[in-house]
Amino acid sequence: MILPANHPLRQKLNDEVHARPPEELHAPSSTSYLAVFTDQAARLESGAKIRELAERFNAPLPVEGANHYSADLGPFRVKWERHTEFTGYEFTIQKDENPPFSDPPIRAVPQEWVASLPGKLLVAANIMVARANSSLPNLDDISARYFDGNTLVGSGVSSGAARAFTDFRIHRDGFSRILIQDLTLTPRQAGRLVQRLVEIDSYRMMALLALPFAHELAPLLNAWEGELVDITSAMVQSGDKDEPVLLERLTKLEAEIESRRAASAYRFSAAAAYYDIVQRRTGELREERIQGLQLFQEFTERRLEPAMSTCAAATTRQESLSTRVSRATNMLSTKVDVTLEQQNQAVLASMDRRAKLQLRLQETVEGLSIAAITYYIVGLVGYAAKGAHAGGFEVNPELVMGISIPIVAAIVAYGLSRVRARIAAAELKH
Repeated sequence: MILPANHPLRQKLNDEVHARPPEELHAPSSTSYLAVFTDQAARLESGAKIRELAERFNAPLPVEGANHYSADLGPFRVKWERHTEFTGYEFTIQKDENPPFSDPPIRAVPQEWVASLPGKLLVAANIMVARANSSLPNLDDISARYFDGNTLVGSGVSSGAARAFTDFRIHRDGFSRILIQDLTLTPRQAGRLVQRLVEIDSYRMMALLALPFAHELAPLLNAWEGELVDITSAMVQSGDKDEPVLLERLTKLEAEIESRRAASAYRFSAAAAYYDIVQRRTGELREERIQGLQLFQEFTERRLEPAMSTCAAATTRQESLSTRVSRATNMLSTKVDVTLEQQNQAVLASMDRRAKLQLRLQETVEGLSIAAITYYIVGLVGYAAKGAHAGGFEVNPELVMGISIPIVAAIVAYGLSRVRARIAAAELKH
């Protein structure tokens, strides 16, 4: 059959729904899970590390650039997942631990390889999947045997196909512990259940990374809000000399807020996304209450929801403060602009007055210039008349000079006015 040309991303987008599939698990089994916080360089290096592990056990190598890999390496089965901010490593052995959690699968992994994993460890969990019957176990016995007597969190999960228990504590070996009692789970269900539980732990921790940012931001927000109140109060009674100083303080405050906002915006938005994933995963557990125990959802929400509310409140305060500072800056800038405009108008009025004075002075000078030019020209006319009289012509030099004065003065005045008109016309053209 002939079809239209494929979109270049068709295959990749279609395969996305199959990305990171859960492993099939058969009870009894034991799993060690690590979630390592990684930056861009460490994420790339993690791909090389999983390739190194596969080569060591002569297993098929991961595809270049892949974000997921799973293989049976012989002593254990490995699953590797590369996420945006963390990398997950899962090691599974088909066995029943006795005593419980005494010999986790992580011990079968080359220890120097584990120690060299790039990034910072965020989650380490050992998960046991054990066979069980439908009768409700003794909770005190489970707490003492598996969780050092700590208070349990647990429920029926997968609509009653299993029970899951944990204490959400990091034990002496550096791992938290999860016990799954398999009642009627299929291997796929067991794999999905383990995947959901470790994802709840991983995304819960990733979401909580924003909480220190919110705590660090709180005193800064208080200080910034106080500074804004001081500035806006001073603006009410500020004079022309105070406005530039206030504007400089506002500009500095705005820069500090925007700098911190840029640094924390990603962490807060990421926390909201991780929190949403945690809520989805706990909902997918399909929990049923065991009398006397908190559900996973209840325990997770009890601390995570207030933390996320704190982060959301910090984000809201930061956005609100940024808006208020920007508004105050605009108001003060407008006030400064009005003051500058008034000063400019005063300068222009002063310049206009000086121009008028110069014009009057120029007119006075022009009058004197006409008189001086007339004086010199009439003098020349007088010399000419005296020369004519000496040459025998009947000419009265004094009379000629007297008659020439108004004529010469009129001609000089007319000439100067023409020159002034031409200069004015030239300026208008430019």
